[in-house]
Amino acid sequence: MTFPEPIAGMARSYAHSLHHESTMSETPQTIRLADYRPPAYAIDHVDLHFALDPETTRVTSRLKIRRLREGEPLRLDGHYLELISVAVDGRPLETGEYQRDNHSLTLADLPDACELEIITDIHPAANTSLGGLYTSGGNFCTQCEAEEFRKITHYLDRPDVMARFTTTLVADKAGYPVLLSNGNLIASGELDDGRHWAKWEDPFPKPSYLFALVAGDLARIEDTFTTMSGRRVDLHIYVQHHNIDKCEHAMRSLQKAMRWDEETYGREYDLDLYMIVAVDDFNMGAMENKGLNVFNSRYVLARPDTATDADYLGIESVIAHEYFHNWSGNRVTCRDWFQLSLKEGFTVFRDQEFSADMNSRGVQRIQDVNVLRTHQFREDAGPMAHPVRPDSYVEINNFYTVTVYNKGAEVVRMLAHLVGSEGFRKGTDLYFERHDGQAVTTDDFVRAIEDANNADFSQFRLWYSQAGTPQLKVSHRHDTGQQTLTLNITQTCAPTPGQSKKQPFHIPLTVGLLNAESNDLPLCLEGEGVPGTTTRVLHLREATQSFTFTDVPAGTVPSLLRGFSAPVKLEDDLGDEQRYFLMAHDSDPFSRWEAGQKMAVKTLMGLVDDIHAGRPLQLDEAFSDAFARTLADDRLDPAFAALALGLPTENYLAEFIQPIGPQAIHEARDFLRRALA
Repeated sequence: MTFPEPIAGMARSYAHSLHHESTMSETPQTIRLADYRPPAYAIDHVDLHFALDPETTRVTSRLKIRRLREGEPLRLDGHYLELISVAVDGRPLETGEYQRDNHSLTLADLPDACELEIITDIHPAANTSLGGLYTSGGNFCTQCEAEEFRKITHYLDRPDVMARFTTTLVADKAGYPVLLSNGNLIASGELDDGRHWAKWEDPFPKPSYLFALVAGDLARIEDTFTTMSGRRVDLHIYVQHHNIDKCEHAMRSLQKAMRWDEETYGREYDLDLYMIVAVDDFNMGAMENKGLNVFNSRYVLARPDTATDADYLGIESVIAHEYFHNWSGNRVTCRDWFQLSLKEGFTVFRDQEFSADMNSRGVQRIQDVNVLRTHQFREDAGPMAHPVRPDSYVEINNFYTVTVYNKGAEVVRMLAHLVGSEGFRKGTDLYFERHDGQAVTTDDFVRAIEDANNADFSQFRLWYSQAGTPQLKVSHRHDTGQQTLTLNITQTCAPTPGQSKKQPFHIPLTVGLLNAESNDLPLCLEGEGVPGTTTRVLHLREATQSFTFTDVPAGTVPSLLRGFSAPVKLEDDLGDEQRYFLMAHDSDPFSRWEAGQKMAVKTLMGLVDDIHAGRPLQLDEAFSDAFARTLADDRLDPAFAALALGLPTENYLAEFIQPIGPQAIHEARDFLRRALA
């Protein structure tokens, strides 16, 4: 699922609107990871029948149920549903044979295997929560993540209950000519009373949060995709009629994402049909329901005269994100909601890499880091700090955060750094093969990477359980006689709520060395004997560590944290001259940009001090000269050059200034922009 930017804060407002009716009168209950228990029942197949009407929709649900654990009744979630009837294996139950309240339906003494039929009435037009089944803009639409399917019918509404769904929709044909649900369309027809029907079958087991239904008067564009095994997949994009001329870029983005996932991960699409529905009033960015993705129009519609470059890039990214969920989230899903980053962190990483391959890799990485620094680092430093895999929650929607999504993606990226691109592909192949059709955990994901690479990431798992942003201090010392350069590194992590003491993280620190002629040196650690590549991943596992490189001439400058290989704050002992050197010559786009940003921060902080002291503001000539060299370097990717010439945001500058002075920060940045211009 994708939230509109910025993610931070959006999840909280969404959760408030979605659940306000239940939380106003009830005491919230804390849910803990330690209390997880597998379900006592399995649901093998679900047959749903919807008689759609805005005022009252009748939902008939037939569930094929199996007992997995003795001695427990079946407790189905159901949120303020109007129950009409319950039957077991065709026998209607009397009122005294079950218990129900506003949140559940409980049945005891069930056979070990049975078919349970439940008929309920729901009221889509009156459903203002925008969760479950609701009407908006004249269309029926659903949103079931995280725990909203229970607003449609009584069900085991948890991600570790995976079933095959068949869905039949019946509605007035004039008002709702389009009837969509998950999977493949297997039958359709018309009724004598002006209504029509469509039956959909999803052959792959899925949790209830991936269920989707859309009905309305929508326009459609079509195309196809041929998979790597030669299968034809029909591609349909549905939009409101006035938007039909703005879908071509979304279709091309989808086709590119499908091809990229085959080439990069070996993942082929598994249904005969892939559908996207875009409506103006969908209250999130997008949702990855199996085979039927629902989008806010902002992330689908583009036309050159109405959309910016950023709009086009954003659409390409979000289209890809929801498509990639087909494997990283749908075919392999979360065991419980504590594992949310299993699907979201992994899929954010996948869509970031896709965008990097489609456009400028350096620019993509810098933009991803900017989101992390301006939103997630601040979350880590505040009262809402939480691990990528939380230990407890009161409201799960409050954990749709930049920590779970973006820091979660950084955790996946670190694994890729630690095992290399080939090792990571072996690990993901094993992960998808081992867990296809299952609901699993972040530990299962890490274990697959371990097993495929004969590695031990026990310490690395702390990234999932410990909150906070680690801080690295790096000093370097060159021995002219021995021709060695030693990096001395310490790591610390400040206390966060509920975690006063942190264990050292396993951190991949990617480094390079540039000699005085601005060339990358082959890196050879002391004791290895044979020089290796010009970029090296150092494994930090202790609070203090040292790494010594051999055959390093005088004047060499270390390039640290290349590619932002870990979500850390880095403090080093490089001087201004060395930073300006990296700003002009570093072969790693991120490190080159970072050197410029650090000098910009230093310059801006000096200007802030001048403002507070009442001194006149002056432009630092050294910074101006370095800025001009970047501007004049025609070897640079233009997109990267434009980004490298951008100044740090006011939000990012606020991280370095205590107490924060918003007015002074704004004045300093505005002065520097104008002076450089």
